[in-house]
Amino acid sequence: PSWADPARRDGAARRVLAVGFAAAVFQPLYNGGTVDRFSPDGPAYGVFLTAVAALAALCDATLAALLRRSGGGLRFPAALEDELRSLFGIGSAIVATGMLVSLAAGEVGLWALPLFCTPLLLAQVSFRRAAAVRATTGQTIASLARATELAGYTPHGHARRVADTACALGRELGLGTRELALLEYAALMHDVGQLSLVEPVPDGATALLPCAEQQRIARLGSEVISRTGVPRQVAEQVARLADPVTATVPGEGPVPLASRIIRVANAHDDLLTAARGRGVGEAVGRLEALEALRLGRGRVYDARVVDALARVGG
Repeated sequence: PSWADPARRDGAARRVLAVGFAAAVFQPLYNGGTVDRFSPDGPAYGVFLTAVAALAALCDATLAALLRRSGGGLRFPAALEDELRSLFGIGSAIVATGMLVSLAAGEVGLWALPLFCTPLLLAQVSFRRAAAVRATTGQTIASLARATELAGYTPHGHARRVADTACALGRELGLGTRELALLEYAALMHDVGQLSLVEPVPDGATALLPCAEQQRIARLGSEVISRTGVPRQVAEQVARLADPVTATVPGEGPVPLASRIIRVANAHDDLLTAARGRGVGEAVGRLEALEALRLGRGRVYDARVVDALARVGG
Protein backbone atom coordinates (compact mmCIF):
# COMPACT_ATOMS: atom_id res chain seq x y z
CA PRO A 1 0.00 0.00 0.00
CA SER A 2 1.13 3.55 -0.70
CA TRP A 3 1.38 6.41 1.73
CA ALA A 4 -1.85 7.75 0.23
CA ASP A 5 -3.59 4.92 2.08
CA PRO A 6 -5.17 6.43 5.25
CA ALA A 7 -4.65 3.19 7.19
CA ARG A 8 -0.91 3.28 6.45
CA ARG A 9 -0.65 6.92 7.49
CA ASP A 10 -2.63 6.24 10.66
CA GLY A 11 -0.35 3.33 11.54
CA ALA A 12 2.80 5.40 11.01
CA ALA A 13 1.43 8.32 13.03
CA ARG A 14 0.39 5.92 15.80
CA ARG A 15 3.89 4.51 16.10
CA VAL A 16 5.47 7.97 16.10
CA LEU A 17 3.16 8.96 18.96
CA ALA A 18 4.00 5.75 20.84
CA VAL A 19 7.73 6.38 20.48
CA GLY A 20 7.21 9.99 21.55
CA PHE A 21 5.30 8.76 24.59
CA ALA A 22 8.19 6.44 25.52
CA ALA A 23 10.66 9.32 25.13
CA ALA A 24 8.44 11.58 27.25
CA VAL A 25 8.47 8.97 30.00
CA PHE A 26 12.17 8.11 29.80
CA GLN A 27 13.82 11.50 29.25
CA PRO A 28 12.78 13.28 32.49
CA LEU A 29 13.91 10.28 34.53
CA TYR A 30 17.19 10.11 32.63
CA ASN A 31 17.89 13.85 32.87
CA GLY A 32 16.94 13.86 36.56
CA GLY A 33 19.48 11.17 37.37
CA THR A 34 16.89 8.57 38.38
CA VAL A 35 18.17 6.11 35.77
CA ASP A 36 21.75 6.46 37.08
CA ARG A 37 20.68 4.84 40.35
CA PHE A 38 20.18 1.56 38.52
CA SER A 39 23.25 -0.53 37.80
CA PRO A 40 23.43 -1.54 34.12
CA ASP A 41 24.50 -5.00 35.30
CA GLY A 42 21.62 -5.43 37.73
CA PRO A 43 18.02 -6.51 37.12
CA ALA A 44 16.52 -3.16 38.12
CA TYR A 45 17.74 -1.43 34.95
CA GLY A 46 16.23 -4.15 32.76
CA VAL A 47 12.94 -3.99 34.64
CA PHE A 48 12.85 -0.22 34.19
CA LEU A 49 13.43 -0.43 30.42
CA THR A 50 10.85 -3.20 30.15
CA ALA A 51 8.30 -1.06 31.99
CA VAL A 52 8.90 1.88 29.63
CA ALA A 53 8.55 -0.40 26.60
CA ALA A 54 5.35 -1.91 28.02
CA LEU A 55 3.85 1.57 28.54
CA ALA A 56 4.74 2.52 24.97
CA ALA A 57 3.14 -0.68 23.69
CA LEU A 58 0.00 0.03 25.74
CA CYS A 59 -0.11 3.55 24.29
CA ASP A 60 0.15 2.14 20.76
CA ALA A 61 -2.61 -0.43 21.41
CA THR A 62 -4.88 2.27 22.90
CA LEU A 63 -4.41 4.53 19.87
CA ALA A 64 -5.10 1.61 17.52
CA ALA A 65 -8.32 0.79 19.42
CA LEU A 66 -9.43 4.43 19.25
CA LEU A 67 -8.84 4.49 15.49
CA ARG A 68 -10.88 1.31 15.02
CA ARG A 69 -13.69 2.73 17.17
CA SER A 70 -13.73 6.01 15.23
CA GLY A 71 -14.01 4.02 12.02
CA GLY A 72 -17.33 2.60 13.15
CA GLY A 73 -16.05 -0.83 14.15
CA LEU A 74 -15.93 -2.46 17.55
CA ARG A 75 -16.71 -0.65 20.76
CA PHE A 76 -13.55 0.64 22.44
CA PRO A 77 -13.23 -2.04 25.20
CA ALA A 78 -13.56 -4.89 22.70
CA ALA A 79 -11.22 -3.19 20.21
CA LEU A 80 -8.63 -2.58 22.95
CA GLU A 81 -8.75 -6.20 24.08
CA ASP A 82 -8.34 -7.34 20.48
CA GLU A 83 -5.29 -5.09 20.06
CA LEU A 84 -3.78 -6.21 23.36
CA ARG A 85 -4.27 -9.86 22.42
CA SER A 86 -2.38 -9.27 19.16
CA LEU A 87 0.26 -7.24 20.97
CA PHE A 88 0.76 -10.04 23.47
CA GLY A 89 1.54 -12.45 20.64
CA ILE A 90 4.16 -10.37 18.86
CA GLY A 91 5.38 -8.90 22.16
CA SER A 92 6.07 -12.36 23.57
CA ALA A 93 8.06 -13.21 20.46
CA ILE A 94 10.09 -9.99 20.75
CA VAL A 95 10.85 -10.54 24.44
CA ALA A 96 11.83 -14.18 23.93
CA THR A 97 14.02 -13.31 20.95
CA GLY A 98 15.69 -10.48 22.86
CA MET A 99 16.59 -12.83 25.69
CA LEU A 100 17.98 -15.42 23.26
CA VAL A 101 20.03 -12.79 21.42
CA SER A 102 21.52 -11.47 24.66
CA LEU A 103 22.46 -14.99 25.78
CA ALA A 104 23.77 -16.13 22.42
CA ALA A 105 25.71 -12.97 21.55
CA GLY A 106 28.49 -13.93 23.94
CA GLU A 107 28.94 -17.28 22.20
CA VAL A 108 28.37 -16.60 18.49
CA GLY A 109 28.86 -12.83 18.37
CA LEU A 110 26.89 -10.65 15.96
CA TRP A 111 25.72 -13.70 14.04
CA ALA A 112 23.11 -14.03 16.77
CA LEU A 113 21.23 -11.02 15.38
CA PRO A 114 20.29 -12.40 11.93
CA LEU A 115 19.97 -15.92 13.33
CA PHE A 116 17.22 -15.01 15.78
CA CYS A 117 15.76 -11.86 14.24
CA THR A 118 14.84 -13.40 10.87
CA PRO A 119 12.09 -15.62 12.36
CA LEU A 120 10.91 -12.61 14.36
CA LEU A 121 10.58 -10.49 11.22
CA LEU A 122 8.61 -13.25 9.50
CA ALA A 123 6.30 -13.47 12.52
CA GLN A 124 5.80 -9.71 12.41
CA VAL A 125 4.80 -9.88 8.75
CA SER A 126 2.22 -12.54 9.64
CA PHE A 127 0.81 -10.41 12.46
CA ARG A 128 0.57 -7.41 10.15
CA ARG A 129 -1.36 -9.45 7.63
CA ALA A 130 -3.71 -10.64 10.37
CA ALA A 131 -4.15 -7.02 11.48
CA ALA A 132 -4.95 -6.02 7.89
CA VAL A 133 -7.60 -8.75 7.74
CA ARG A 134 -9.15 -7.47 10.98
CA ALA A 135 -9.13 -3.91 9.66
CA THR A 136 -10.81 -5.02 6.42
CA THR A 137 -13.45 -6.91 8.40
CA GLY A 138 -14.16 -3.82 10.49
CA GLN A 139 -14.49 -1.66 7.38
CA THR A 140 -16.84 -4.20 5.78
CA ILE A 141 -19.06 -4.27 8.86
CA ALA A 142 -19.12 -0.47 9.10
CA SER A 143 -20.04 -0.18 5.39
CA LEU A 144 -22.85 -2.73 5.61
CA ALA A 145 -24.16 -1.11 8.80
CA ARG A 146 -24.45 2.24 7.02
CA ALA A 147 -25.70 0.87 3.70
CA THR A 148 -29.33 0.61 4.83
CA GLU A 149 -29.22 4.13 6.25
CA LEU A 150 -27.67 5.65 3.11
CA ALA A 151 -30.22 3.82 0.95
CA GLY A 152 -33.07 5.20 3.06
CA TYR A 153 -34.23 1.85 4.44
CA THR A 154 -33.53 2.60 8.11
CA PRO A 155 -33.37 5.79 10.19
CA HIS A 156 -30.02 7.44 10.80
CA GLY A 157 -28.14 5.85 13.70
CA HIS A 158 -30.53 2.89 14.01
CA ALA A 159 -27.85 0.22 13.60
CA ARG A 160 -25.56 1.89 16.15
CA ARG A 161 -28.37 2.31 18.68
CA VAL A 162 -29.40 -1.33 18.31
CA ALA A 163 -25.78 -2.43 18.71
CA ASP A 164 -25.32 -0.30 21.84
CA THR A 165 -28.50 -1.67 23.39
CA ALA A 166 -27.60 -5.23 22.44
CA CYS A 167 -24.14 -4.92 24.01
CA ALA A 168 -25.63 -3.49 27.20
CA LEU A 169 -28.02 -6.45 27.35
CA GLY A 170 -25.21 -8.88 26.60
CA ARG A 171 -23.11 -7.54 29.46
CA GLU A 172 -26.12 -7.70 31.77
CA LEU A 173 -26.63 -11.35 30.79
CA GLY A 174 -22.97 -12.23 31.37
CA LEU A 175 -21.59 -12.58 27.85
CA GLY A 176 -17.80 -12.61 27.51
CA THR A 177 -15.75 -10.14 25.48
CA ARG A 178 -15.51 -12.37 22.41
CA GLU A 179 -19.25 -13.07 22.49
CA LEU A 180 -19.96 -9.35 22.87
CA ALA A 181 -17.79 -8.57 19.84
CA LEU A 182 -19.70 -11.07 17.68
CA LEU A 183 -22.99 -9.74 19.08
CA GLU A 184 -22.02 -6.20 18.12
CA TYR A 185 -21.06 -7.27 14.60
CA ALA A 186 -24.41 -9.01 14.13
CA ALA A 187 -26.37 -6.11 15.63
CA LEU A 188 -24.69 -3.59 13.33
CA MET A 189 -25.61 -5.65 10.26
CA HIS A 190 -28.99 -7.02 11.35
CA ASP A 191 -30.95 -4.96 8.77
CA VAL A 192 -28.84 -5.77 5.70
CA GLY A 193 -31.65 -7.98 4.38
CA GLN A 194 -33.84 -4.90 3.95
CA LEU A 195 -31.76 -3.96 0.91
CA SER A 196 -33.61 -6.76 -0.95
CA LEU A 197 -36.98 -5.05 -0.47
CA VAL A 198 -38.57 -3.27 -3.43
CA GLU A 199 -40.25 -0.74 -1.12
CA PRO A 200 -38.66 0.32 2.19
CA VAL A 201 -40.52 -0.51 5.39
CA PRO A 202 -41.83 2.71 7.00
CA ASP A 203 -39.08 3.95 9.33
CA GLY A 204 -37.30 0.63 8.76
CA ALA A 205 -39.42 -0.87 11.56
CA THR A 206 -39.09 -4.58 10.80
CA ALA A 207 -40.38 -5.41 14.30
CA LEU A 208 -43.83 -4.31 13.15
CA LEU A 209 -43.85 -6.68 10.15
CA PRO A 210 -45.44 -10.17 10.13
CA CYS A 211 -43.14 -12.81 11.57
CA ALA A 212 -42.73 -14.60 8.22
CA GLU A 213 -41.55 -11.38 6.54
CA GLN A 214 -39.11 -10.69 9.38
CA GLN A 215 -37.66 -14.17 8.96
CA ARG A 216 -37.30 -13.73 5.21
CA ILE A 217 -35.43 -10.45 5.65
CA ALA A 218 -33.19 -12.01 8.30
CA ARG A 219 -32.32 -14.98 6.08
CA LEU A 220 -31.53 -12.74 3.12
CA GLY A 221 -29.29 -10.58 5.29
CA SER A 222 -27.53 -13.66 6.60
CA GLU A 223 -26.74 -14.80 3.06
CA VAL A 224 -25.12 -11.44 2.30
CA ILE A 225 -23.13 -11.43 5.54
CA SER A 226 -21.88 -14.99 5.02
CA ARG A 227 -20.08 -13.80 1.86
CA THR A 228 -18.21 -10.93 3.53
CA GLY A 229 -15.58 -12.92 5.43
CA VAL A 230 -16.83 -12.06 8.92
CA PRO A 231 -17.03 -14.94 11.46
CA ARG A 232 -19.76 -17.39 10.44
CA GLN A 233 -21.40 -17.08 13.88
CA VAL A 234 -22.42 -13.53 12.91
CA ALA A 235 -24.36 -14.72 9.87
CA GLU A 236 -25.96 -17.46 11.96
CA GLN A 237 -27.07 -14.97 14.60
CA VAL A 238 -28.65 -12.69 11.98
CA ALA A 239 -30.35 -15.64 10.26
CA ARG A 240 -32.13 -16.68 13.47
CA LEU A 241 -32.98 -13.29 14.99
CA ALA A 242 -36.63 -13.36 13.81
CA ASP A 243 -37.31 -16.97 14.80
CA PRO A 244 -39.76 -17.57 17.68
CA VAL A 245 -37.89 -17.91 20.96
CA THR A 246 -39.05 -21.51 21.37
CA ALA A 247 -38.09 -22.55 17.83
CA THR A 248 -35.57 -25.34 17.28
CA VAL A 249 -34.33 -25.82 13.72
CA PRO A 250 -33.06 -29.32 12.82
CA GLY A 251 -29.29 -29.18 12.53
CA GLU A 252 -29.12 -25.67 14.01
CA GLY A 253 -30.63 -26.13 17.47
CA PRO A 254 -32.42 -23.46 19.52
CA VAL A 255 -32.30 -19.76 18.73
CA PRO A 256 -28.91 -18.34 19.84
CA LEU A 257 -28.97 -15.96 22.79
CA ALA A 258 -27.34 -13.27 20.64
CA SER A 259 -30.22 -13.49 18.13
CA ARG A 260 -32.76 -13.13 20.93
CA ILE A 261 -30.89 -10.13 22.29
CA ILE A 262 -30.74 -8.38 18.91
CA ARG A 263 -34.45 -8.99 18.33
CA VAL A 264 -35.35 -7.24 21.58
CA ALA A 265 -32.88 -4.40 20.97
CA ASN A 266 -34.18 -3.88 17.42
CA ALA A 267 -37.84 -3.95 18.47
CA HIS A 268 -37.08 -1.52 21.29
CA ASP A 269 -35.55 1.02 18.91
CA ASP A 270 -38.31 0.53 16.31
CA LEU A 271 -40.98 1.16 18.96
CA LEU A 272 -39.16 4.23 20.26
CA THR A 273 -38.88 5.61 16.72
CA ALA A 274 -42.60 5.05 16.18
CA ALA A 275 -43.38 6.82 19.47
CA ARG A 276 -41.26 9.83 18.46
CA GLY A 277 -43.13 9.94 15.15
CA ARG A 278 -46.38 10.30 17.09
CA GLY A 279 -44.90 13.15 19.13
CA VAL A 280 -44.72 11.10 22.33
CA GLY A 281 -42.13 12.21 24.91
CA GLU A 282 -38.97 10.15 25.42
CA ALA A 283 -39.88 8.89 28.90
CA VAL A 284 -43.42 7.91 27.89
CA GLY A 285 -42.12 6.34 24.70
CA ARG A 286 -39.71 4.14 26.65
CA LEU A 287 -42.48 3.00 28.96
CA GLU A 288 -44.72 2.19 25.99
CA ALA A 289 -41.91 0.28 24.24
CA LEU A 290 -41.08 -1.75 27.33
CA GLU A 291 -44.75 -2.56 27.90
CA ALA A 292 -45.15 -3.72 24.29
CA LEU A 293 -42.11 -5.98 24.67
CA ARG A 294 -43.49 -7.39 27.91
CA LEU A 295 -46.73 -8.33 26.13
CA GLY A 296 -44.66 -10.58 23.87
CA ARG A 297 -42.49 -11.86 26.73
CA GLY A 298 -41.88 -15.60 26.50
CA ARG A 299 -43.70 -15.86 23.17
CA VAL A 300 -42.12 -13.44 20.69
CA TYR A 301 -39.30 -12.11 22.84
CA ASP A 302 -37.04 -13.93 25.29
CA ALA A 303 -38.26 -13.30 28.85
CA ARG A 304 -34.72 -13.04 30.26
CA VAL A 305 -33.73 -10.46 27.65
CA VAL A 306 -36.85 -8.33 28.23
CA ASP A 307 -36.20 -8.42 31.98
CA ALA A 308 -32.57 -7.42 31.36
CA LEU A 309 -33.76 -4.49 29.24
CA ALA A 310 -35.91 -3.28 32.13
CA ARG A 311 -32.86 -3.47 34.43
CA VAL A 312 -30.50 -1.56 32.12
CA GLY A 313 -32.96 1.27 31.70
CA GLY A 314 -35.06 0.30 28.70
